Amino acid sequence: MQDEERLRLWIEQGNVTISQLFFQHYKSLDIQDIDAMLLMHMFSFQAAGAQFPTPTDLADRMHLTENQVSSILQKLMQRGLLEIQQDEDASGVLFEQFSMFPLLNRLMTIALAKETAEQAQDNRTAEGEVFSLFEQEFGRLLSPMECETIAMWIDQDGHSAQIIKAALKEAVLAQKLSLRYIDRILFEWKKKNVKTLADVEKQTKSFRTINVQPPTTHGTAVKKAPFYNWLEERE
Repeated sequence: MQDEERLRLWIEQGNVTISQLFFQHYKSLDIQDIDAMLLMHMFSFQAAGAQFPTPTDLADRMHLTENQVSSILQKLMQRGLLEIQQDEDASGVLFEQFSMFPLLNRLMTIALAKETAEQAQDNRTAEGEVFSLFEQEFGRLLSPMECETIAMWIDQDGHSAQIIKAALKEAVLAQKLSLRYIDRILFEWKKKNVKTLADVEKQTKSFRTINVQPPTTHGTAVKKAPFYNWLEERE
């Protein structure tokens, strides 16, 4: 579905809170506060069923003259933020209405771009934590080649930070702290489409066996769960 069609559907279904979208991002479109107030009145008129409020209608609600309102409307249309559309009712009578869609489309584009940028920043932060965690577990700074290997897991192999952390944890528990061992874990997980921590838990459980040792002097069985050696069958 195209972005414009999706936006129209969200609006029709009431899934977009216009006021929040508008208030959060209108400054990014260089919309002045007085212009923003006029647009909010426009939203209000349309919500009440008046699709084509006149400058007089808008001026009656604001501390502006009709000429000032007309000037702002003209400016908004020149900037491509507001349109006048012609439509036809059920009786075939033509009528005009203001379309807020260009404005909303621009606001949605800004909101999505901001969300993407924030997600990218979160990813960079998470990736930085991966390198710090490796240095913490290794007890030293990583070599350039080790850093390159970890970066390849992220950039080329597409492993998330949480999956790499889980593989490191698996290596620590198995007392086999090496990038080669961790790389083998990630390789096996990718083959089996392991993408979440829930997938990790399911996968590791499938490789573990429960060994029951002879009862102790108190008659209680002792269970031991050895860790799966990811390299054992391939070395």
